[in-house]
Amino acid sequence: MPDREQILAHVTLPCGIELATEVLPDRKAVAMEFRFFGGLACEPADRLGLARLVMEVLDKATESRSGRELSDAFDEIGARRQCWIGREAMGFSCLCLPEFLPQAIALHADFLRRPAFPDDAFQVALELTRQELTLLEDDAQGLTDRALDAQAWGPILGRHHLGRRETIDRITKQDLIDYWQDDFTGGRMQLSVAGPIDPAAVADALQDAFADFGDSGRRGREPIPVHFKPQRVHCHKDLEQQQIAICLPGVTVTDDSFPIEALMIRLLSGGMSSRLFTEIREKRGLVYWVGAWHEQARGAGMIYFGASSTPEKCHETFRTLLGEVNRLSEDLTDEELDRARAGILVRSEIRGDVTRSRCGDLANDLFYRGRLLPRREKLARVQAVRLADIRQYLNEHPRDALSVVTLGPQEFEAKP
Repeated sequence: MPDREQILAHVTLPCGIELATEVLPDRKAVAMEFRFFGGLACEPADRLGLARLVMEVLDKATESRSGRELSDAFDEIGARRQCWIGREAMGFSCLCLPEFLPQAIALHADFLRRPAFPDDAFQVALELTRQELTLLEDDAQGLTDRALDAQAWGPILGRHHLGRRETIDRITKQDLIDYWQDDFTGGRMQLSVAGPIDPAAVADALQDAFADFGDSGRRGREPIPVHFKPQRVHCHKDLEQQQIAICLPGVTVTDDSFPIEALMIRLLSGGMSSRLFTEIREKRGLVYWVGAWHEQARGAGMIYFGASSTPEKCHETFRTLLGEVNRLSEDLTDEELDRARAGILVRSEIRGDVTRSRCGDLANDLFYRGRLLPRREKLARVQAVRLADIRQYLNEHPRDALSVVTLGPQEFEAKP
């Protein structure tokens, strides 16, 4: 459907839930995402890993259904489900046929409002988490990411979803119940729905299903402070490869410079023609892989660079990687910028044809912006970026305060 016909709505229901809808009359399926403010940031400091356990156990039984019965009920309507845990939120998504949307909402309400937290499911989730923590010790990239996130985002937003073995061992079933009672309320919930829907009917079904969910007001929606630490840490591990991870502050989703940053990331790491791939891997042969990306919280943003090299080439890789970022302000051409812009626009069009992606965009707008931003307006902001904007962004965001983690057999001097 053309963006000029995009039909968006955003309301807050009497039960406290925020609802965002996009009507896509030509689609064959409906996508929805429940998102709760909280996530890893709401874990007690001595119970890290708790949020992940809540997510794993929440739908294993309700007051009226066993876990098998709940799963069968979703299967009977052909619903496809996923869940995830993030720094500031926890999400549950679902894809189903339009005629089954009321049932899908009711089934989600069953396990979100009335979970039973069965003992056997809790014990299984605990054991699986312990096994994943053991496996993480053999995952060089995973260990590097965990160390860098803690260093870059700080002790709250930088938490790892698996927690630590000593904190996992302290968690009881009552801790899961307490977390659920505190954070799963109407006032902390957002729902986004996209597809061939009637927004009023969706609102009615949602209000009926969650009428007594409990409205905690806007509690828990405040941005969480970031404690960025510019320093270098080396984690020794006997490997043939050396992992390099670099992080520096970026901008938030709501910042006017966000489209500029997105284009810069695309220029550096947007495929086989991107600068990092061609200059560092193809021309110099320094790395097994190299990439750049950015991540955002509601009150902050971070830019990441990562590479996997050999210990002998680690310093040159580090220096060359930062050099390629700096070089963007020196020799970037209009042709190169247009190619990166086209990549973002094409990806948006392709994603726009997927109902789940449209729903995800709604959910992100609601979560990060507090309002819905038409897709046409987002693309226009990308279209408006010029070479001078990239250069200005790089001048205003110097690369002199870096959070760096290396993991491998030897330390190196991380100087550009």
